Amino acid sequence: MTQITRRRILAAGSAALCAPALAACGNGIGSAGPQRIEARVDEATRFMFSNVPEARPVAERSTGMLMLPLVTEATIGLGGAYGNGALKVQGATVDYYSVANASFGFQLGAQQYSQALFFMTPAALSDFRAAPGWTAGADLKYALKAEGGTLTTDTTALTTPVIAMVFGQAGLIAGASIDGQKYTRIIP
Repeated sequence: MTQITRRRILAAGSAALCAPALAACGNGIGSAGPQRIEARVDEATRFMFSNVPEARPVAERSTGMLMLPLVTEATIGLGGAYGNGALKVQGATVDYYSVANASFGFQLGAQQYSQALFFMTPAALSDFRAAPGWTAGADLKYALKAEGGTLTTDTTALTTPVIAMVFGQAGLIAGASIDGQKYTRIIP
């Protein structure tokens, strides 16, 4: 058995163990459906623009934005994260997506955060929408708050195909990473 196969088995096992806890977090699926997701997406977008004003120029230059207003992560050695949201193109919702991640390692805690993916090129948006399940990877640039409190929106960042922003963190796990998260189109 290869190391990659072992990691996949561990990731699948950790996702299965954390699924009941994450399902209880009320992320919108099976509840009020699209209306609840839309309300949360709109609120998270307003929050992002008021608390991270540097996000507005990124959003204005993007061809599409996936807003995941509530991603819940829980871990006790084995961990998982889940959330859902809406993909907006020119301000209108075109699809709904979920995000999921499984992890394994020396970790303990729980947190919730909001996440936005900005698709800076039409090709990046098209590739994302055409994929049966898109995984965050090398074509992603993080726009994180620096110690000075400003967001990196330099020219290089704005020409990256996909820019990710994590904001509004609350919980006990230090940091939030979206490496390896899988995004899948859903029908709420």
